[in-house]
Amino acid sequence: MTPTNRPIWAPSITNREQALMARFCRVVRGRFRASPPSAAPYSEWHRWSCENPADFWPSVWDFSAVIGDSGVVQGELSTVIAGFDRMAPPDADSGPKWFSRARLNFAENLLRHRGQGAAIVFRDEAGNRRQFSRDQLAADVARMAGALRASGIAPGDRVAGFLPNIPEAVVAMLGAASIGAVWSSCSPDFGVPGVLDRFGQIEPRVLVASGGYQYAGKNIDCLSRVTEIVNALPTVERVIVVPSLHASNSENVIANIRDAETWSAFLARGDGASESFTQLPFDHPLFVMYSSGTTGEPKCIVHGAGGTLLQHLKEHQLHTDIRDGERVFYFTTCGWMMWNWLVSALASGATIVLYDGAPMPPHAPDALWTMAAEEKINVFGTSAKFLALSEKAGMRPVASHDLTALRAILSTGSPLAPSSYDYVYRDVRGDVMLASISGGTDIISCFALGNPMLPVWRGELQCRGLGMAVDVFDDGGRPITGSAGELVCTRPFPSMPIAFWNDPDGVKYRAAYFSRFPGVWCHGDWAEITPHDGVVISGRSDATLNPGGVRIGSAEIYRQVEQLDEVLESIVVAQRVMVHGESDERLVLFVRLRDGRLLDDDLRTKIRAHIRAHTSPHHVPKVIVQVADIPRTISGKITEIAVRDVIHGRPVKNIDALANPAALELFRDLTELQA
Repeated sequence: MTPTNRPIWAPSITNREQALMARFCRVVRGRFRASPPSAAPYSEWHRWSCENPADFWPSVWDFSAVIGDSGVVQGELSTVIAGFDRMAPPDADSGPKWFSRARLNFAENLLRHRGQGAAIVFRDEAGNRRQFSRDQLAADVARMAGALRASGIAPGDRVAGFLPNIPEAVVAMLGAASIGAVWSSCSPDFGVPGVLDRFGQIEPRVLVASGGYQYAGKNIDCLSRVTEIVNALPTVERVIVVPSLHASNSENVIANIRDAETWSAFLARGDGASESFTQLPFDHPLFVMYSSGTTGEPKCIVHGAGGTLLQHLKEHQLHTDIRDGERVFYFTTCGWMMWNWLVSALASGATIVLYDGAPMPPHAPDALWTMAAEEKINVFGTSAKFLALSEKAGMRPVASHDLTALRAILSTGSPLAPSSYDYVYRDVRGDVMLASISGGTDIISCFALGNPMLPVWRGELQCRGLGMAVDVFDDGGRPITGSAGELVCTRPFPSMPIAFWNDPDGVKYRAAYFSRFPGVWCHGDWAEITPHDGVVISGRSDATLNPGGVRIGSAEIYRQVEQLDEVLESIVVAQRVMVHGESDERLVLFVRLRDGRLLDDDLRTKIRAHIRAHTSPHHVPKVIVQVADIPRTISGKITEIAVRDVIHGRPVKNIDALANPAALELFRDLTELQA
């Protein structure tokens, strides 16, 4: 990427000095004289944090005041991490082990802030609003934990949620975590096979499910699916149904579901239960997350309580500057890791804002901006696609909404186009930290993200995360700067998965991350480290394109195509073809246009000319096709691999991982691809 001469935004001197990141550096400097000077460039602090884990991670623990016993003995590296030189475990028991003597409880840390201040604000697209105080949330969690204990649920048992993004999901998760049970969730837009592909592997004893939800103005009943799911999960002993759409007829809701009771009835089992948090080891299982499942059966990724907590505290407080009393929002579902990340903001004293429904419901396309204004949200998290569509829709929140409380906008899910940086600072708010962040379900956190002390450069993620030894390798496994390659992490970090479910020898675990470069975590992103020491993500490396032997990232094309007013969104794949008797690949671009627009030769010429002018001739698609919809996963990511399989006549694995699987039929047997 060609660097621009000036950043698009920079924090004020006062904000830099008062940032929690700056305070942390001063504390660490006072504690470890061998650390960089407090005013040293971020790159020096990043290097120090990666090279000195025995100093850095206990400092994060102390700075964020984790409740629990770290078990750290000063000067003994093994009490912070054993096996720092063994990132890829040769067998199940000899990998890196963090804070081996520690004891803590995840829920206790998230519920540490008490009083009548808001812990949760919930809104949905229909305009309903609920608020939970910190004391009310703690009381409901205590009831949930008491009811689970009374039902015989013990540490290590699985509690599963089939729920929309509602407060009951937070209560259920924290109740499970309070007693050491393992939480796993899917959003109710999953079909029955998709849910069973996930929950069927982990064999939950309890299922918390919703009777229904609303999306894009439609009421969607879940009861028939809940019945099917329960009947196919023999390990489920108790079903807890949140009536949702059926609140006025709640008893009839559970009539056809075995072992079921309503949410209120189950919580009543915990009435009078005293608050109690089971202290557990640092790596005690907390969450089971799932890979997208678009290339086969979803991987069940097990994350530990301590690693998740410590990593989220670092990212929230140091990299996002979240403080007690701030309001934090992320548009997410319970099937995406950003839900877990959002809920952890409770540990920093934030009010979390939950929203359930379509991001742009038909009756109010600006619903999220309206919510940001009315709730005085300080940190607004969304997707790159939402920002692009807001611009396409002509929204100018800077003129229509009071966003004076907003100080940070976070974006993830796909690379954020440079034009979206312009849009945010021009049409949303000129004085915000715009942080494109990237990591994923595999690490339940970020490899690259924001920094309140650094400027924002157009098109770049601000920095690599503290304690994360992130680099970019070429095909030979050599570090490179200034050109694209594989995003890797060369040293252990606390939020590495503790295991895959039903993978006792770690074979699947090692194959997932360490087969590309032995002993080095290969994340599967195509990335570049910039001259500013920022990061540019160009898409998934397994979906990179190779026309004429030149490897390019799909995001490089999306950034250009979606600047055109006629194009709402696009997806590009490589099609294998025969050229002069030899196999080659050509780029095929599919575009979804504004209503009423048709793809003609003039528009094709315009698209190709724009791509060529702003990238290279290698980026120009050979074929451009108009489609009515683009398939995406439940978490909203477009799925290039599925489209690539369809146009080559290959079956798409685990189609239930898609939010709109019918869209795949739009790509099948196209005459435009036969030539």
